[in-house]
Amino acid sequence: MKFAFSAAILSLVSLASATVLPRQPCPEASRYGNLIVSNPTNATSYNPGDPINIQVDFHCAISYFDIIPQFIDYTIQVLGNQNNGHEVPIVLARRTLAAGATTDEFSTTIPLTFYFAGAPYNVVLTDTYPIQNTDGTGQVFIEGSVEEPITINVSA
Repeated sequence: MKFAFSAAILSLVSLASATVLPRQPCPEASRYGNLIVSNPTNATSYNPGDPINIQVDFHCAISYFDIIPQFIDYTIQVLGNQNNGHEVPIVLARRTLAAGATTDEFSTTIPLTFYFAGAPYNVVLTDTYPIQNTDGTGQVFIEGSVEEPITINVSA
């Protein structure tokens, strides 16, 4: 009985002295950038021709996931199984991140084109970045993306 008690105390002491790793400051969802879509009037929906502001913070992607964007594409899309085949991606911009920068920000307008009433549109950021070949002789470009839903008003 004395041995079991001593072993239990020793286990608790070793558990209490174990190093607790700090919580990672960046969630996995931040690996391709943190995307914010807004407009100057803070409206909750957009009309074709309305201004739109895009902000992306790549700090977590670069500092914690070692994902350094080579090309950044911004599109409006209907994602997944919700696409009836008519909503092709609409390109808002193709950009590159300035050397040493960890953010990208710009303003544009919702393009004047055809939209479908009730379609679940998203602004999609596609982050194209290089990784090393498995044999270390070069690079391969891969893509990751994040999206932010937006509502586009369609007039009848």
